[in-house]
Amino acid sequence: MHPIVKPALRRGWRDLNTVQFGMTPAHAMVLGPVDTATGSFLELLDGTRGMPLLREQGREMGLPDGHVDGLVDRLAGSGLLDDTTGGGPAADALRERKEVMERLRPDLASLSLLSREPGGAVERLAARRHLRVRVRGAGRVGVLLAALLAGAGVGEVEVRDPGRVEPWDVAPGGLPVESIGERREDAARRAVRRAAPDRPPRASARDEGEETRGLSLVILAPRDGLAVHAPDPVSAEGLIISGTPHLYAGVAEATGVVGPLVLPGDTGCAGCLDQRRADMDPTWPRLVAQWRSGRQRRVAACDLALSAVVAGLAASHALTFLDGDPPACTGVRWEASLPGCEWRSTPVRSHPACSCGTATKTNGGRTPEDGEAHATMSGRQPHAAQLAGTWRAHV
Repeated sequence: MHPIVKPALRRGWRDLNTVQFGMTPAHAMVLGPVDTATGSFLELLDGTRGMPLLREQGREMGLPDGHVDGLVDRLAGSGLLDDTTGGGPAADALRERKEVMERLRPDLASLSLLSREPGGAVERLAARRHLRVRVRGAGRVGVLLAALLAGAGVGEVEVRDPGRVEPWDVAPGGLPVESIGERREDAARRAVRRAAPDRPPRASARDEGEETRGLSLVILAPRDGLAVHAPDPVSAEGLIISGTPHLYAGVAEATGVVGPLVLPGDTGCAGCLDQRRADMDPTWPRLVAQWRSGRQRRVAACDLALSAVVAGLAASHALTFLDGDPPACTGVRWEASLPGCEWRSTPVRSHPACSCGTATKTNGGRTPEDGEAHATMSGRQPHAAQLAGTWRAHV
């Protein structure tokens, strides 16, 4: 182990005996009392030394036997310590790719704040290289979203969308103006490759109707706002049958939508959403039938800034899920409308009449009503941790 105090956390001394790591309430911790020798020793926890050398230098600084090990254990237990040699063989292989690691250093620093165990951040980052994600939709939201996932280290990101690039598909960070007239999938593939810090995604001859085995996540980011406002359950039938997690994201008129993240068999799906809406509004099926009939003759409203926000939020939720944590959009739709752009959430409850069968599996467990909305999107709540001995930690 080569311990390092997580460099993502800014450090400041509140007084001569109390040090604060981090600035934001979600991650900041205050530790003390810290004597002068221990405070000086903290500077040695920079990831360049193993424990034998740290013990030796601790003795030279006058620290008693066992103090170094106790300090390292307490820092590790509080989530303040990382290990520059941890993470296992996959992490070692990633470290050998120096240029890739330089590109991903900000992402690694961010993951270190989410992984309490030393070496956990680089382990998560290395695991992303072996994931496969498919994005359905190569518009303003879909291509930027795919590029963000590839740029964050996801190993294989596919984009599926028929047709050719139109002028209104172009967006900063997404499809460039030079791609107008090209096949959407080809242009999207190049955008993803440009964003990826590592090797480009593997060449793929898979068909959209193929079995979805091997997919970690499918993101439905349709260019048509109706398909995200009122997603057709038929379009996700294969995903439900195969048990593939899938996430909805897009812009409908002047409203951005992220979610729900559907975990087949565990959370409500597009069919459940459709059934609940029909229960609440008897005219809903008639309206949807009219909206879906005929061809879209007008360019759909899709504000450039709002589409970028949707892509960023959806990518963040997707990465949270891929890294093994439950994102806030699991079984929930987040929506924000212009001009205020205030995010609000609505749970998507399972419906007993939906063919997905989730309601039967969950045995009708109590969940918030479909019309019940949370207040606003908020960050993680501040936490406190009690450390051994005279150490204390709080925000």
